[in-house]
Amino acid sequence: MSAATIDNIYGAPSEDFVGAHEGARQFSPLAPGASRLEEISPATLSSFAMLAPPGTAERRHALALALRALAPGASLIVHAMKDKGGSRLAGDLQKLGCAFDETSKRHHRICATRGAGDAEAIAAAIADGEPRFLEEIGLWSQPGIFSWDRIDPGSALLLENLPKLSGRGADFGCGLGVLARAVLASPKVAHLTLVDIDRRAVDMARRNIDDSRVDLKWADVRTLDLAGLDFIVMNPPFHDGGFEDKSLGQKFIQRAAAALRSGGTLWLTANRHLPYEEVLKPLFKRVTPIASERGYKIYQVVK
Repeated sequence: MSAATIDNIYGAPSEDFVGAHEGARQFSPLAPGASRLEEISPATLSSFAMLAPPGTAERRHALALALRALAPGASLIVHAMKDKGGSRLAGDLQKLGCAFDETSKRHHRICATRGAGDAEAIAAAIADGEPRFLEEIGLWSQPGIFSWDRIDPGSALLLENLPKLSGRGADFGCGLGVLARAVLASPKVAHLTLVDIDRRAVDMARRNIDDSRVDLKWADVRTLDLAGLDFIVMNPPFHDGGFEDKSLGQKFIQRAAAALRSGGTLWLTANRHLPYEEVLKPLFKRVTPIASERGYKIYQVVK
């Protein structure tokens, strides 16, 4: 829909759909080191392309932030698979007061805006997707984060079975900090590194945990360099871009094995159907099933 080079992107938009964007400035909260779109001054960006997130509030929030940031006359080109939010793009842009052109290609909907949209509607969508304190779970959170408005049942089961830990450890895929808060309840924990690929999760964990023993990292666990840890807790992801990917959790396990000292312990929660045992057994001395309830399983694993 555009032959011009795109200067700014959100996520991984297809160049086949939006045009060339090599070297573009990245704004996705799922890309460690990316810029923060919410901090960009209004009406300053010259061009923008987006692979839209699948969640409704998250998607409208991202669209509204991009529209607010665009300079007069600049266009937002956005696409998504039809069953991953693409079928709703036209409605989202209508609600934001945008005129746009829409096409379809390879199961995607692609929209290019004409005009800046309605300022009040854009402000409302930004507000709907901002961080908030959720009384029902007692945590700060934000739409788009994994299990953003509830305690994930896999994490809940791990909390029920987690002993008091000690020494130096890490929470791989820390999310809002649910597991970390339980770990830090033990005074024998000397240090805890919290890692998540979602910058919003790291931001919320920082709000939810006030403890000098904590080190927060916005990073991809799969490329993280940690060593000599006494323990790791994790509820690893198994979706990427809305699609199931069992290799994600398997790579988390491999990184945990590399990060733990000999005799160190991994506490793992996972959906019951995920085939993690085949990865655990060659890497660890002892793999002990602790619980299997409500569709989830808990393992204590010793290196």
